[in-house]
Amino acid sequence: MAVGLNEPGELCAVAGVKLASVEAGIRYQGRSDLVLMELCEGATTAAVFTQSKCCAAPVTIAKAHLSQTEARALLINAGNANAVTGELGLANAMKSCAALAKHLGFATEAVLPFSTGVIGEQLNMPALLGGIEQGVSSLSEDNWLPAAEAIMTTDTVAKAISKKIEINGRVVTITGMAKGSGMICPDMATMLAYVATDAQIDQDNLRKLLVRGTDKSFNRITVDSDTSTNDALVLIATGQSGVEVGAGDKAFRDALNEVLIHLATAIIRDAEGATKFVKISANKGANQADCRAVAYSIAHSPLVKTALFASDPNWGRILMALGKAPAQQLELSKVDIRIGDVSLIEQGEPAPSYTEEHGKAVFEQEEITIEITLNQGDDDFHVWTSDLSHDYVSINADYRS
Repeated sequence: MAVGLNEPGELCAVAGVKLASVEAGIRYQGRSDLVLMELCEGATTAAVFTQSKCCAAPVTIAKAHLSQTEARALLINAGNANAVTGELGLANAMKSCAALAKHLGFATEAVLPFSTGVIGEQLNMPALLGGIEQGVSSLSEDNWLPAAEAIMTTDTVAKAISKKIEINGRVVTITGMAKGSGMICPDMATMLAYVATDAQIDQDNLRKLLVRGTDKSFNRITVDSDTSTNDALVLIATGQSGVEVGAGDKAFRDALNEVLIHLATAIIRDAEGATKFVKISANKGANQADCRAVAYSIAHSPLVKTALFASDPNWGRILMALGKAPAQQLELSKVDIRIGDVSLIEQGEPAPSYTEEHGKAVFEQEEITIEITLNQGDDDFHVWTSDLSHDYVSINADYRS
């Protein structure tokens, strides 16, 4: 059950983006598993992808197509990652792009393919191609929620959000959706996410907004320290509102970051088997690299995560994870640690005010903040993570069955 996460509220159409959700039967039966997105002429598109050296065929093709021409369509399938599938996998990704391009009247290179699901299996091309033919007739600007549901794999809740802001007296819309629940540790981005706005943003500014926003959102989440072969995050600006936006426009940047953070943290709230939503902050570090190392060392520790699941205030596990962090400037005698409003460690020693009762009260909460103060400088970094439960093991043990 997702932690503090509900089904999406009202999702606003973005002028210039049409979507279709299809029960193609690529892997799943009785549910949609294919999404088509058509973009208006003149839309700008930016994307970031997994840094995995075993990246999937659609990642390779999408990168190549983005470098060649303006994107006019996206094709997303769930249930099969088309990863580690060799030359046939690349050919199938290209074939699917060509099929959608033919139906919509675009060049093959104008279609960006995305896949998520089981690694090492070839795509069910008859189902995929049949789904494309079925979907083109149902493209609509109002299909964000069905699309968000169609890209789910082990997700229990669709993840999507809309925001409207006013810029220079005119309304700008931002709507986004994401999928992800396990195999989550960003090195780019992570999972699949698609965000669109009707603002007018040139390619350079769109790229800057995406990279900066990713660093504040998807590059600060982890479930299990595993980076997917298929991760991608796409930002689209259709320009249909007529409102021109630059990378320095604070109102738009803040709204976009809010959307990205909502989607990123929704993935953690819906992490496979999660019962806790945890923010780990490393503050007053000598540099951000040290803060990042400390935060991720704690977030990735199975012993810390299982203690969180058990609501066991075994803070020695946090100390262990802190000690193994590859931080250059870390002196225990300077470190303070708090969990929620409870002080655990002060200047490297157990806090005199700490009691097991106070610690357990915090560990029993669904939403927990662990704050590490290094007292070495002025930099900081935070990461969002989850606990590690029996259900995580069961979900992943049974994933292909």
